[in-house]
Amino acid sequence: MAVDPLIELRDVNKYYGELHVLRDISLTVGKGEVVVVIGPSGSGKSTLCRTVNRLETIQSGSILLDGRPLPEEGRALARLRAEVGMVFQSFNLFAHKTVLQNVSLAQTKVRRRKRDDADRRSLELLERVGLAAHAAKYPAQLSGGQQQRVAIARALAMEPKALLFDEPTSALDPEMINEVLEVMRQLARDGMTMVVVTHEMGFARSAANRVVFMADGRVVEDRAPEEFFTAPRSERAKDFLSKILKH
Repeated sequence: MAVDPLIELRDVNKYYGELHVLRDISLTVGKGEVVVVIGPSGSGKSTLCRTVNRLETIQSGSILLDGRPLPEEGRALARLRAEVGMVFQSFNLFAHKTVLQNVSLAQTKVRRRKRDDADRRSLELLERVGLAAHAAKYPAQLSGGQQQRVAIARALAMEPKALLFDEPTSALDPEMINEVLEVMRQLARDGMTMVVVTHEMGFARSAANRVVFMADGRVVEDRAPEEFFTAPRSERAKDFLSKILKH
């Protein structure tokens, strides 16, 4: 059990109409922990990730951040989304703004930073993700891997307590995946609390504190990566691993 919980889901249920996508999910993520969520398509991984910053609402159960229930709406919700950054499959960058402007925008709007301070912070973060030299370019001038690293810098600019990654590399060409994972590994080493939905098993092995395996909207296993990959307990996990580790 995590010593100092940052994110807690308690008996969370989520439906889309008749479809029961999250079934009695209970999960705790401690401060500084990296939890990787894996499982077959349609198992509820992305939905789980999106409930943590209320991009998806839940029908029952509770979700706590730092011991407090997630806010419903309004200003408190905007603040929550600043505290729990999200990096998506698609990079969601503004095409008509430069890389620097993309990273600075929310800092000035949500965090109310002065433009110069925001730009200074943005440049530090672009340096951190290896893209300071590209600050004046527009997203279309960058590769997919570079755009995703800009999106990570943008999420970091809000100084979040935690970062959620929803399949951050699945839209990328294979040769760009590693540059994004490397930035994520570095964040993990720096102690960022992260929940990562991914198909990248190498990342799960090397960077995760825990692997959460989901199937049919439930958490089937929640264990240290080494144990999970070498001796999965459930038939579902064995079956899943046998299919993906053959590659």
